[in-house]
Amino acid sequence: MTLNADRTQRCIIHSPSLDWVDSPASGVSRRMLERDGGEVARATSIVRYAPGSAFANHTHGGGEEILVLEGTLHDEHGIYGPGTYIKNPVGSSHAPSSPEGCTLFVKLRHLDPRDDERVVIDTRNSEWRQGMVEGLEVLPLNTFETQNTALVRWAQQTFFNPHRHWGGEEILVVEGVFSDEHGDYPAGSWLRSPHMSQHQPFSREGCLILVKTGHLV
Repeated sequence: MTLNADRTQRCIIHSPSLDWVDSPASGVSRRMLERDGGEVARATSIVRYAPGSAFANHTHGGGEEILVLEGTLHDEHGIYGPGTYIKNPVGSSHAPSSPEGCTLFVKLRHLDPRDDERVVIDTRNSEWRQGMVEGLEVLPLNTFETQNTALVRWAQQTFFNPHRHWGGEEILVVEGVFSDEHGDYPAGSWLRSPHMSQHQPFSREGCLILVKTGHLV
């Protein structure tokens, strides 16, 4: 299956408008944002676990990044509540489940094999850093060579500088409304901006975004 797989093209999706698609695991469904391959694929999705659902143990052939949006995710390594970021490196494995149900943002098969450290961060109990302009706070989640993943919190009426995206940029709007000169993006919006694209972002009402940069080359 090929869906929004050309990473040289800008892509904007309001994920709440998408239908849920059943996965092979009973009770687990997905809103597909991008996909290149069959059931084993390079993919970005919103994933929903119904209460009591589970996935069989599986290995992450190209790694996995997860942000828990709602509910609680479980596996043999721990229990992860809302706001938890997880990076499972290439070759790692787990058997995820959710007794209570949960909703996740998941990226599959895009990590460098050398980026081999497992990372778990409770972002709701972490120390944020001052951003590059007043009104921005940043919580770094993972950095490897040119690739960076972070949460960025925008106060109301925060305006950033015009800039180019070396290596591209991907954004999930977690809360609030994120904007640039091209439009307004409410919570649930997913944006992919290709290598060397540019924009001038801002947020009039404030927002929280998950940002990944440097991985689209």
